[in-house]
Amino acid sequence: MRFAINHITAPKLSLEEFFDAAKSLGLTEVEIRNDLPDIVGTVSPEAVKQAAAKAGVKIISINALYPFNVWSGDLPDRAAALADYAAASGAEALVMCPLNDGRKISFDDLVTALKAMKPILDERGLTGLVEPLGFPISSLRTKKEALRAIEAAGGGSTYKLVHDTFHHHLAGETEFFPQQTGLVHISGVVDPAVAVDDMLDAHRVLVDDADRLENAGQIKALNDAGYTGPYSFEPFAAEVHALEDPVAAVRDSIAHIGKSI
Repeated sequence: MRFAINHITAPKLSLEEFFDAAKSLGLTEVEIRNDLPDIVGTVSPEAVKQAAAKAGVKIISINALYPFNVWSGDLPDRAAALADYAAASGAEALVMCPLNDGRKISFDDLVTALKAMKPILDERGLTGLVEPLGFPISSLRTKKEALRAIEAAGGGSTYKLVHDTFHHHLAGETEFFPQQTGLVHISGVVDPAVAVDDMLDAHRVLVDDADRLENAGQIKALNDAGYTGPYSFEPFAAEVHALEDPVAAVRDSIAHIGKSI
């Protein structure tokens, strides 16, 4: 398995410390963010590229363009600016997340956004990683619907899916699309009291033996079906962010997953 790590796993670490943490885990693939922590807004892309080269890591994505499926207002300008940053920093891809506030976005509007984003990505040599969000209030919950829109937009050479184990579980999806998947985000939920429809980012921890999301089963299904891309840790829970030794915690989670599959 190709494990990777998202900066949200240890947001208290500086960029250089984060890259060093990845290397100490034996990982060479990382994701940086424009929210928690906001590397995009605080570090120049040239500095990011230099730090990655020095550490010997590859930036597989920047998280994230939101809400990519509402192509209006300042979104086109923000999309171009984030794509410029991604290209200048040496990132390979840009994660794209849909509107998640209860409002519906039509399929036609989704296709329009994908068509508009395609040349922005293509001109910069970037892949668009479309990440459906499984929350009940999400405007794009399933990978199947995302793939249908990508096909309608003629975007098969530009876009790939993010399979997020948390969102796959929340959406009740059973289908896997390994050939169309460019990245897998992994996190677990261990709280026994929270109902699936009430699960939030705040519940997302590192995967261990109390996981309720069937991460091991999802990973095994993807591997068995031919997925060979990275599995990137993306826990949002405050208790993970507060860990004194996040490297040790991730190492333990890697070991658990290895034994479980």
